Amino acid sequence: KAASYTDSSDDETSPRDKQQKNSKGNGDFCIKNIKQADFGRREIEIAEQEMPALMALRKRAQGEKPLAGAKVVGCTHITAQTAVLMETLSALGAQCRWAACNIYSTQNEVAAALAEGGFSVFAWKGESEDDFWWCIDRCVNVEGWQPNMILDDGGDLTHWIYKKYPNMFKKIKGIVEESVTGVHRLYQLSKAGKLCVPAMNVNDSVTKQKFDNLYCCRESILDGLKRTTDVMFGGKQVVVCGYGEVGKGCCAALKAMGSIVYVTEIDPICALQACMDGFRLVKLNEVIRQVDIVITCTGNKNVVVREYLDRMKNGCIVCNMGHSNTEIDVASLRTPELTWERVRSQVDHVIWPDGKRIVLLAEGRLLNLSCSTVPTFVLSITATTQALALIELYNAPEGRYKQDVYLLPKKMDEYVASLHLPTFDAHLTELTDEQAKYLGLNKNGPFKPNYYRYENLVWIVFEVVKEIIFECLMPA
Repeated sequence: KAASYTDSSDDETSPRDKQQKNSKGNGDFCIKNIKQADFGRREIEIAEQEMPALMALRKRAQGEKPLAGAKVVGCTHITAQTAVLMETLSALGAQCRWAACNIYSTQNEVAAALAEGGFSVFAWKGESEDDFWWCIDRCVNVEGWQPNMILDDGGDLTHWIYKKYPNMFKKIKGIVEESVTGVHRLYQLSKAGKLCVPAMNVNDSVTKQKFDNLYCCRESILDGLKRTTDVMFGGKQVVVCGYGEVGKGCCAALKAMGSIVYVTEIDPICALQACMDGFRLVKLNEVIRQVDIVITCTGNKNVVVREYLDRMKNGCIVCNMGHSNTEIDVASLRTPELTWERVRSQVDHVIWPDGKRIVLLAEGRLLNLSCSTVPTFVLSITATTQALALIELYNAPEGRYKQDVYLLPKKMDEYVASLHLPTFDAHLTELTDEQAKYLGLNKNGPFKPNYYRYENLVWIVFEVVKEIIFECLMPA
């Protein structure tokens, strides 16, 4: 019997309790329903249309295989866009095993298509915490196969290998990490002298920060909120916690829809940017009683604690756009005096004894990937950056990278951007020899120094002032 797209006939059975095989008899995967593979394949084909750089990489690598011999273990969101990345890595010569970095973001039909295509995928939408770690372990702990590259989103995979299989790092050439949370963990390991392989911080590469974090969130925040709550944005009072790239994207979208937007920040530079962009900078406790929507974008922990949740108005919508589920103290809401009601998928009402309720989305996990989708084109930029980072670390001669955390070379950032320009029929201006000499640049790039932030004037002024102060303080 053919599966339907929404087939839920066996939803009650845990994938861990099912024996499934693809059409070639391979059963090295654990997903919801292999019968949905055809639907997932169509979604992947749609995504390929919006991911020109990855498709260009595949084309250029038909002759050479820069990842031949690479055994990549990955822990990211398993979506159609990730599938295009995985199939590109495979085309470049890599073997892949994959788990999900979020218990709600897996597209089951895409996981089925990957399993049907021969990939070892361990993920399904709605995993428990125990399932989550079990899936990661199944990726890593397999007889006769040991990873030599890690692609992580959030640091959980890296953490698990350090905790359970530290000897594996003897054969691992490098780690590529794409989230604020995961990068923070890597820098902590490096500072403590415990990072035993080179790591590439993709999150802070220009093509991740300025495109995925900013433009992706600018479009997907409204989608996630609208799908889950049908909320009208015009006139609503919203507080956005954090004015990094994610916060900037969220604020821009909500402001354009007519919302009254407040911002909380710890960093005076980001705070000044928020003020100059027309947002009111506040402390959370100053507005918590009056706002209609609370959105966290900090990458921190305990940003919205029980005290604030107690003081929120009836019907306040609470959600998180940061990677980790630590920003909202959801655990404090699981107490006997509060009642939880599931309204629809990823939407809970948490009800206080006096009848007040808040609307909690995705149990405090990442809103856009848990409750909606994200723009494929922007993810193409990030995925290409990840692929190039893997190629760079895997092929780097011994000694180029120490046991530390590195940024992607700017030349590669520019290459990623250039691969996406043909989509817009965009034509780059080329420097003349005279102009290149005047600027002290190579005609082919890189075109900006490493400290250049691709920011507005506020950033540039602060960077210049910082450099001046630094030079004044340096001994003659």
